[in-house]
Amino acid sequence: MGVMSNKIARESLEPGDHIYSWRHAYIYAHHGIYAGEGRVIHYTRAAGQEVGTGTVLDNILFSSSPSKPSGAPCQECGDQSRLSGVISSCLDCFLCGGELYRFEYGVSPAFFLAKARGGTCTLARSDPPEDVLHRASYLLENGFGVYNVFKNNCEDFAIYCKTGFLVMTNVSVGRSGQASAFLAAVSAIVSSPLRYLTTSISGLTAVGCGMYCVSRFVSDVGVRRDVTKIAVECLVQSSGLDESGTTTNKKD
Repeated sequence: MGVMSNKIARESLEPGDHIYSWRHAYIYAHHGIYAGEGRVIHYTRAAGQEVGTGTVLDNILFSSSPSKPSGAPCQECGDQSRLSGVISSCLDCFLCGGELYRFEYGVSPAFFLAKARGGTCTLARSDPPEDVLHRASYLLENGFGVYNVFKNNCEDFAIYCKTGFLVMTNVSVGRSGQASAFLAAVSAIVSSPLRYLTTSISGLTAVGCGMYCVSRFVSDVGVRRDVTKIAVECLVQSSGLDESGTTTNKKD
């Protein structure tokens, strides 16, 4: 693994790893926690869908989940096309023919900014594998709230399992690096007043890249000030995830 790619071989997987696989020509990645023995615990939006906005755009941008079989159901997983929320699948079903990547934790600021694509690493440090697996297994049995593509998606689930961090304010983005990168790109294009300081292509590019990097950095769960570590039992017992997929202001 390195700046260019987080791709790994199956043989290097360890229980508790946060893994992901790109979908649809790298439009988005699906994330999960490797539980060992070829199983992955991951979070899906709805029956047969890994990700989505809940609008007609889903028919254009996203396809069905790999849990929706194109032919005969997986002999190990069975037909998972009607399952939603936190589910357990075999590694082959999770990858859906894609490559295997491992999400990196505790990276340096320079490394983080060098990885221009969001959703591949974070400055936050991971907890021990036993804590990660406990959270993932507990949420498999009890759920992870209502899916929200910007505030409570598959990457948010995996990052919570790895760190125990939840965003405690009603902001527009959760812990997901993919969502943060998307919003950072939009901000860099349309929201920066600095774009009026130059009209040259090179100047606009520099301003846009600068705004993109700053927005990504300050949105990372490893540097944000609006995150709190929440025990998974307290999260479920206190209904810490409300119906919009955001968190209520409750602490251990």
